[in-house]
Amino acid sequence: MTDTAVLAEQIKARLASHERRFSTVFEEYFRTLGDSFDAPPPSRFTPQCLNLLRDMSLRGGKRLRAAFIYEAARLVTDKPVAGLDDAALSIELLQTHALVHDDIIDDSPTRRGAPSVYYAYREMFPAHPQAALGLAVLAGDLALSLSVQALLNSEASWPVRQAMVEVQMTAASATIAGQVTDIERDFTDIPSEELLHCVTDYKSARYSILAPMQLGLLAAGEQPAHFDEELRRYARLVGIGGQMRDDYLDLFGDAETMGKPTGTDIRDGKRSYTISALLAAVTGPEREVVESALGDPSCTSQTIATIREIGQSRGVEQKLRADMRRYAELASAEAAGWRPKWREEAVTFFERLPMWGIERAL
Repeated sequence: MTDTAVLAEQIKARLASHERRFSTVFEEYFRTLGDSFDAPPPSRFTPQCLNLLRDMSLRGGKRLRAAFIYEAARLVTDKPVAGLDDAALSIELLQTHALVHDDIIDDSPTRRGAPSVYYAYREMFPAHPQAALGLAVLAGDLALSLSVQALLNSEASWPVRQAMVEVQMTAASATIAGQVTDIERDFTDIPSEELLHCVTDYKSARYSILAPMQLGLLAAGEQPAHFDEELRRYARLVGIGGQMRDDYLDLFGDAETMGKPTGTDIRDGKRSYTISALLAAVTGPEREVVESALGDPSCTSQTIATIREIGQSRGVEQKLRADMRRYAELASAEAAGWRPKWREEAVTFFERLPMWGIERAL
């Protein structure tokens, strides 16, 4: 086995270990939440809301945000760190909030192989669509408030808790602003590269990578503000490479391997990295094929296959692969510069993670 393959297996093993650790924490949190949550005694809908959040939160997800928290603490120390699991709970509850609201915005019927919270409410209240919508919005809001409460109730010291809450709420605000800009992006014929990067940074990278690293460092006794610029650069680069990969797989990935159909972004009319690159590369009849499919929910798998072939013949697939690798390499180089101040083992994890993330499904 090559050194690269060995490192890839080590990263995979560490992520699996973090996932197991956090899954236990998450299950225990939801097991006891019903007893500690101050719900109005006569309300039937409030416990139902908590159950929907629990079911959606626990049924899958790679827990990469929690892994970033655990590994960020390991940059500083390999000793147990108070409040680390609470920070992981908080960031994953923020993820639940984001997913519930994403599914409302995108009108998504499923999430992780089961009905989304929004569609679960639609099934419960078919004669009251406005109530179903309102309940889904409130469920997402509740997940956000629970994420803050997890930090306020943390085992960490009060100054650390305060700093964590500031990080979390800053990330939540950025995510909402990013979602607004994501919708705005799809009103643009061909979004600029800077707009695409900006959406990825605000909507995803800041709460999925930057905030978890800041939380892990805070819990371990480090001051992330001292390293703000380099952490932001790393998070943005990893986020861009990861989003490019997701967008790439939506058109050029193997549906059987992924376990979901390709072409979702085309049917939803999203100006993703892939669709934007495709629109910039085609003209004439080929562009007409792409434009006619954009935003058409009934677009057939054959049309998606035709668009995929157009993208391959026009070099879009090759360009996207090269771009995502370039951003992964830039992120790795950024992390490599952390060696003088942080622990070698954890630095190596962050250095190798971006390329592993790009290569694991290509």
